[in-house]
Amino acid sequence: MAKKSKDIQYYEAIGRRKQAVARVRLNIVGKDKTVTIGALKIKAGEFIINNLPFEKVIVLERERNFISNPLVLTNNLDRFAVSITTSGGGHVSTLEAIVHGISRALEIVDKAEYRPILKKQGLLKRDPRKKQRRKVGTGGKARRLKQSPKR
Repeated sequence: MAKKSKDIQYYEAIGRRKQAVARVRLNIVGKDKTVTIGALKIKAGEFIINNLPFEKVIVLERERNFISNPLVLTNNLDRFAVSITTSGGGHVSTLEAIVHGISRALEIVDKAEYRPILKKQGLLKRDPRKKQRRKVGTGGKARRLKQSPKR
């Protein structure tokens, strides 16, 4: 968790969904409204996902709105430059992990103000459902019936 001091550069949180994991950093922008992350220079309100611009990774407008929803609800869209590192999972699981991570990072920023807003929308709850493991003798699937011998 981030400590409350004057030299904080970012707030960091991890979001998860199924096998997808997203590490989210809400970078505090300077007076020129930009932040340098590695070789990239991003402005306030922009997203970088796995060192690629937001528009290249997420093509559909509704998915972009889905990801920026926690920031819009808390009126922080132009306050932070967001950098995200994702791994594992599919496309939808990754999106939900990103939203979970952004919500948790916003909770760290100001718990008293943002937590009730995010909790009411259900953005702080981690979806615990995972893929069911396969059982022995079921022919490769989790819920398939056991094979019976023909002789």
